[in-house]
Amino acid sequence: MTSPVLLCSDGSDLSMRALAAGVVLLGPGTRVAIVTVMDSPDPGLLSGSGMAGGVTSPEEFDRKTDVAAAEARAIVADTRERLGIEGADEYILGGVPGVAICQLASELSARAVVVGSRGHGGLKRAVLGSVSDHLVRHAPCPVLVTGDKGMAEEV
Repeated sequence: MTSPVLLCSDGSDLSMRALAAGVVLLGPGTRVAIVTVMDSPDPGLLSGSGMAGGVTSPEEFDRKTDVAAAEARAIVADTRERLGIEGADEYILGGVPGVAICQLASELSARAVVVGSRGHGGLKRAVLGSVSDHLVRHAPCPVLVTGDKGMAEEV
């Protein structure tokens, strides 16, 4: 079995257009896996830090985790549907997005990673960080970063 190409989606329209452009470049018959990283609640809400105790009950934390998991499953399903991809492996990861995607790419011996770029410039990128920047610098395979210029408007 060939190694997959990871299609990394955050569910945004930009992400969908970027992945659609990547799929076109990959060509038919390429094995792909759809990947998203779950926006998990901060464990500090439960345990607290320093002198302050937790601000969330275990039940509320579990509810927030369940909501985040449902949102991640919806992103994967929407990505599969909007890109018209049948039979792709699907991965919902936790943790820091760039790190989690690099780890999965390594575990699967991925052929490549396809990800969109929001196009944050200078200060925003320095403050917010960039998943695509992290992937380009640390992924164990080629990374295709696509922006929103020249991509299909309808996906």
